[in-house]
Amino acid sequence: MSNRPHEILNTVFGYEDFRPPQGEVIETIMAGGNALVLMPTGGGKSLCYQVPALARPGTAIVVSPLIALMQDQVAALRQLGVAAAFLNSSLSAEEAREVLRQLHAGTLDLLYVAPERLMNASMLDRLTEVPLSLIAIDEAHCVSQWGHDFRPEYIRLGELADHFPGIPRIALTATADETSREEIVARLRLDDARRFISGFDRPNIRYRISQGTGGRDRLLHFIRESHPGEAGIVYCLSRRKVEQTADWLGKQGLTALPYHAGLSAEYRRKVQERFLAEESVIVVATIAFGMGIDKPDVRFVAHLNLPKSIEAYYQETGRAGRDGLPADAWMDYGLQDVLSLRQMMAGSEADERIKRIEQTKLDAMLGLTEMTSCRRQALLGYFGETLAEPCGNCDNCLEPPETWDATEAAQKALSCIHRTGQRFGVNYLVAVLRGEADERMRRFGHDQISTFGIGTKLSANAWRGLFRQLIARGLIAVDAEGHGGLRLDPSCRAVLRGEHDLQLRPEKKRSASKRAARRAPSAPVAVEDQPLWESLRAYRRRLAEEQGIPPYTVFHDATLKHMLELRPSTLEEMTAVSGVGERKLAKYGEGFLRILQNHTG
Repeated sequence: MSNRPHEILNTVFGYEDFRPPQGEVIETIMAGGNALVLMPTGGGKSLCYQVPALARPGTAIVVSPLIALMQDQVAALRQLGVAAAFLNSSLSAEEAREVLRQLHAGTLDLLYVAPERLMNASMLDRLTEVPLSLIAIDEAHCVSQWGHDFRPEYIRLGELADHFPGIPRIALTATADETSREEIVARLRLDDARRFISGFDRPNIRYRISQGTGGRDRLLHFIRESHPGEAGIVYCLSRRKVEQTADWLGKQGLTALPYHAGLSAEYRRKVQERFLAEESVIVVATIAFGMGIDKPDVRFVAHLNLPKSIEAYYQETGRAGRDGLPADAWMDYGLQDVLSLRQMMAGSEADERIKRIEQTKLDAMLGLTEMTSCRRQALLGYFGETLAEPCGNCDNCLEPPETWDATEAAQKALSCIHRTGQRFGVNYLVAVLRGEADERMRRFGHDQISTFGIGTKLSANAWRGLFRQLIARGLIAVDAEGHGGLRLDPSCRAVLRGEHDLQLRPEKKRSASKRAARRAPSAPVAVEDQPLWESLRAYRRRLAEEQGIPPYTVFHDATLKHMLELRPSTLEEMTAVSGVGERKLAKYGEGFLRILQNHTG
């Protein structure tokens, strides 16, 4: 294998040039230095260690958190002719012995290992006996104890600095704010590492967020309108909601499969296999699904509940459009999500420092959902990146939301909370404001207070939306006892005194015509090219089925799209297609040329 990284990029991976900062990262590793790499999902993190793994002598050890992720990456590397293997519990004893034999024989370029297996004393002893090219720690954010994907087994990985002092180490992640970055550096003992923080922007992803009731129906409309027959992930907060949503989508004629930690390992494995191998499967899941999925052609990620933090939201939505083609991040959430998360955090047994961090992260997430300006600017700003102009590819840019002066209504709501004793939930307060007395209200005497019936001009739905936005802005707090009672935060005084105006979103449903205007361009090719596009995809599907591998392992959609645009007529011309390296050219080139010639001849 050539020791020239650029030549390896061309001949093995089929790409013309490195994207920034891949070249600099690889130079650092080639020189024996350590690196911390933050790069958005789909930005090419894997090449940062795969290329030097092939260029440097010895075997590269890649720490990976999930079996599915290892298997997927090893299968893709083997398609490129790279000697890669994994060592995890899915292997039989005989298969594991064969992998270890290859390791000691020096025939492996890359070995993927789970952190528990790697830090086993016998495994560490083995690795001291073989030449290593580098150690890569993938999904490095798993080391952060206040991150959304914390994995306790990652904590010990800092010990690698003692066991392999001369071996370059590279930690990679797509998601980490400043606090998490410092924790990664400290725990992995990468104080001397060069830091490469790439842009977090994923311009191909369109962000859409809505609030209210009927989210399931809106989800169905969104899928049918924007992504018919395409792969996607739908995230729900509870296992029950996962199963109910998957069942309901199935009854609407979609291929929707549930996935959560309460299902058997065998069932979950089959769901993952179908999702990877088929092109129109929708997985409805808790956050247990996704980190190990390397599928490039996920066209949408939807949330039916509010994530706990922007890091979680960014990581999950980043699983859409890894191939760079248009994709959607769609979310619908309601007041109950806000109440539940506030209560959960207020009642947490974590120490006060962690609770403050979690609360700050939730506040930032709520701020993103309720804002009326460009969502991408806010999302990138959270990670310390500035976007000079509005993105033009989020719902707020495409359809600037209306606002209304909610100052007077907010004063009524805040006053109602005060006059009812700061211990009742939203629905009760709405009933008081709208003058809807019942026996309980009469028993408390709340049908006699000054705020009873002063809110009849607003609908119950509008009042609930107002309370949701007041909670999101931190003007109202939720009790920690689990009863959902609301109390005033000291910060609300400025609003009550009329010193601060409130411009809020109105609660109203979007019309079908406006929804259509926000539709993302899901078709990757022009209408006239559709027959050839489908022929290329069908041939790819057949090749994949014959080998028992996912279709994208043959070629990504982005490679087929480039093939369609260039229309190569010879193998030499085919080398100009991005993603076609020497091994895949020899294996698949003639067959795809025939498809192209049949449509152009």
